[in-house]
Amino acid sequence: MNPLLKAEQAVLGSVLIEPGQLSRLDWLDPDHFHRPVHRALFAALRALRDRGHPAVAAEKSVPSLSWVTDAVNEAGRHVRGLTATYPHILISACPRSEHAPVYGRMVLEGAIHRRVTEHAVRLHQAARADALLGEVEGALHHADVLAEVLGDLARRWGTEPRPVAPVPVPVTAPLAPSVVLADRVAEDEQFLLAVLAERFGAMDEVVDWLRPDDFADPAHQQLYRCLGALHHRGEPIDRITLLWEAQRRGLLTDGTLTADQLTIICDGVGAGSAEWLGERVIRSSVTRTAGASARAVRSLAENEALAPGQLINHALHALGPLDDVRSRWQSANGLPSRTPTASVPSPARAHAALARSTPRPAPPPSARTGSMPVSTATRPLSRGHG
Repeated sequence: MNPLLKAEQAVLGSVLIEPGQLSRLDWLDPDHFHRPVHRALFAALRALRDRGHPAVAAEKSVPSLSWVTDAVNEAGRHVRGLTATYPHILISACPRSEHAPVYGRMVLEGAIHRRVTEHAVRLHQAARADALLGEVEGALHHADVLAEVLGDLARRWGTEPRPVAPVPVPVTAPLAPSVVLADRVAEDEQFLLAVLAERFGAMDEVVDWLRPDDFADPAHQQLYRCLGALHHRGEPIDRITLLWEAQRRGLLTDGTLTADQLTIICDGVGAGSAEWLGERVIRSSVTRTAGASARAVRSLAENEALAPGQLINHALHALGPLDDVRSRWQSANGLPSRTPTASVPSPARAHAALARSTPRPAPPPSARTGSMPVSTATRPLSRGHG
């Protein structure tokens, strides 16, 4: 049994039985339905309502033959496979037509999971393409689209979009780049570290916006931490002081770094711009972080146990690392920082929120069982308190 399919059938059946239920489903769109025939049928019912179909104003609790027939004919113009008997299956699948908003909320919940998954896949594909081309614009564009989609879905669901970390935080494996791409990134990182270690004042060009996590190689991350520590303390930087700092941190004894690796980096120095090389390193960090964020969002969206509000807020949190590295990449290139779009309340928000189950009104005092006050004089004394 597929609960989402049952919900789609129930919401369509409720509208076929009682056309007036459409006024309570204005926050639900045809695209929120998973099956194409359901999308076409819901769009057809809305189109008939907008044209002033007589069944809408009839206020009947039984299906109108013309309403059902006209809906099938209208939807049949846009989709194949819709038979004249299928609406009767939909009607029989609806337990109570007045529960249409709740059925619609179930449909919207399924649509939220599918849409977040779809845009996470697009972001991942764009990140891989940009990594191969040495660009970042495609990944950043799709990240912005995903953030806007999350905000729109939050307003439709009736909640405020805000980043919230999941508990526990899922561990996302790093993206495995191609051999050619990995070699190119490693060369850029080695060349940058060589320039930083040998050229006086080179750290001043990158220290404000380049972070150790922007390096793909763990050994290169630790070496950049060593360089940053020397720079922070105002000590001279060269291959000897770098080797000493690495030794003090235990990098040569725990296997993180070997003396040969350090020698290769320091002996491979040549003419180069630390700022230009650092920009290449942080550019690869943008695409790598975008790929990791996309995989984390997709993993969240595929978890059907997550409520839509949780999914949206956890997905926004997963995009946080990408926002951080993007702002530093913009600083490295002298670009203005992106200003987040203000959240504009949507009229559909209140209606979708009201579609949630509401507590039943409390019965009057006279109808409550055992509501008569009991005199303290007639109560039996508790044991031990006589």
